[in-house]
Amino acid sequence: MTSPFDALTEPTRRRILDLLRERPRSVGELTRELGLSQPGTSKHLRVLREAGLVRVRVDAQRRWYELRPEPLMVLDDWLAPYRWLWRDRFDRLGGHLDAMPDERPDPAAGSGPARPTADNQEEDFR
Repeated sequence: MTSPFDALTEPTRRRILDLLRERPRSVGELTRELGLSQPGTSKHLRVLREAGLVRVRVDAQRRWYELRPEPLMVLDDWLAPYRWLWRDRFDRLGGHLDAMPDERPDPAAGSGPARPTADNQEEDFR
């Protein structure tokens, strides 16, 4: 069985989840949205289904795929201890932005203030 972590390493599968987040979709609709062949789309859906990330509902001759949020909650729980890594960076960025003067572009001058570059950046936020 494929784990949710393994299934989400593929960008196309993440795109499928993005589409299913909006609403359930048929294989044909996903195929059109993704620009893939039907067999290619079905292979990705099989991996997502095996990982428990999507479920299929049969309605006459159509198969509807929908997102299963439970495995995503497991991923979210696993990521929780790592959130400080980016939260600290956002806090530092927020402090930097708060310290910047509130410059508003002068409509008569044409363009706004110069964009920051690597040369004039005060702090590295990576």
